[in-house]
Amino acid sequence: MSKKTHQQQLAARKARRQAERAAERRRQRRNVAITITAIAAVVAVVIGVFVVVGVGGDDTPTAESPSAGPDNKPKSIPTALAPAPKRATALPAEVNCAYKKGAEAASKKVNPPADGKTKASGTSKVSLNTSIGDLQLTLDSALAPCTVKNFLSLVGQKYFDNTKCHRMTVGEGLQVLQCGDPSASGSGGPGYSFADEVFPTLKYGRGTLAMANSGPNTNGSQFFIVYGDGSGLSPDYTAFGTLDEPSLKLIDKVAEAGVTPQNGPTDGAPVTPVNIQTASAAA
Repeated sequence: MSKKTHQQQLAARKARRQAERAAERRRQRRNVAITITAIAAVVAVVIGVFVVVGVGGDDTPTAESPSAGPDNKPKSIPTALAPAPKRATALPAEVNCAYKKGAEAASKKVNPPADGKTKASGTSKVSLNTSIGDLQLTLDSALAPCTVKNFLSLVGQKYFDNTKCHRMTVGEGLQVLQCGDPSASGSGGPGYSFADEVFPTLKYGRGTLAMANSGPNTNGSQFFIVYGDGSGLSPDYTAFGTLDEPSLKLIDKVAEAGVTPQNGPTDGAPVTPVNIQTASAAA
């Protein structure tokens, strides 16, 4: 083997290792995304208090010591729908949207929406036909017009078809189902990003539909559904719609079956798979 060939092989191995480490860092950031997207749990044994702190958030939900039962299942799930998110101050009639190409390749081939003006009003219906039943989404352009435009574009290009909801959290303060990554790795996306559409009074509760991210203005294709408690989330994730009660009851059953722990006992892949077979928008 020539010296030059040996050096080329060493350089190739080094590049592979760097790419693998970068991919793992992206996966971890995305997981810590949803503010999380991880939650740190601390058990104070002496006083018997279970404290859950949302990473990056200001809220520190607290509950009594957990009752007997598996840690990978929710202790309880709120049954009342949360009020649909609303902006205190309405957006202009039209806003400018821009979708910036990223350095990372798309997990599934897709084109970004066209840049330009978009109406900040009206709602759109989307149906996710999944392995647990149909999930009915209402997208609200008055909340997040650029996000709605992006989501409808992805639906129209069948980006979400035959993908898996790769993550579920079942702990107090954070009860969400996360989807939208064709690679199911937690780090995949469409190969472009766009800006946040958030506001300080934004709150998340049962029925809220929002974008996952790995930091400010890193929205792509991953989204999450708050099926229960979202009080541990800070207002850093673009809410762009809601789900109806029958859809949430389907997700409740998945949550009650528990998760396979990956990022702590209450955070991992749902034991009952949730596969999006097709996504379609109402005409």
